[in-house]
Amino acid sequence: MTVKKKASSLFNMVFALFAITLIAGISLGYVNELTLEPKARARLERKVNALKNVLPAFTNSPVDEAVRLSWEGAPDSLEFYPAMQDSTLVGVAVTGGSEKGYNGTVRLLVGFNPDGSIRNIAVLEQKETPGLGTKMKGEAFLKQFREKDPATFDLRVRKDGGQVDALAGATISTRAFAEAVQQAYEVYRSQMEGRPNQTRKP
Repeated sequence: MTVKKKASSLFNMVFALFAITLIAGISLGYVNELTLEPKARARLERKVNALKNVLPAFTNSPVDEAVRLSWEGAPDSLEFYPAMQDSTLVGVAVTGGSEKGYNGTVRLLVGFNPDGSIRNIAVLEQKETPGLGTKMKGEAFLKQFREKDPATFDLRVRKDGGQVDALAGATISTRAFAEAVQQAYEVYRSQMEGRPNQTRKP
């Protein structure tokens, strides 16, 4: 009799645990489904804001006209966003990345003028040391890249023979940032070859 009671209690416990797990799983799935659309909207809004930050005013939809491509050495697929004023190309934004940051991946959105010079840079992702790596978003650091043409501006830190002033105490983070900019430029150059409305400097 005692054995039957124990078996019955064990069965009830297992059944209750299974039911709780099943209900929790269904609930989590439902909640996740509900949040998918708001998350997608938030990601799109962040992307559009970043594009507005690095590009001049445009009349097209760069997100809808984006070209996505794989690139050797890139931690993820890269994106090429053309910005148009009516039928004239006024700028291009390109994502670039490096896995050589102090704490991992650094991802940027680099805006280029039609002549190939850098208009502005937005940091999309970085996991560097707070107070050091986060300074890569600061005006004092970013301004050294603006209006520079990577064809003639050496995108390496000065310690490595380049022209980029490193963040104090964050040379590794700066190297990753510069490498991501260089990668974005190489993508820009490859995609712009033979494209109409480009006015590259000689």
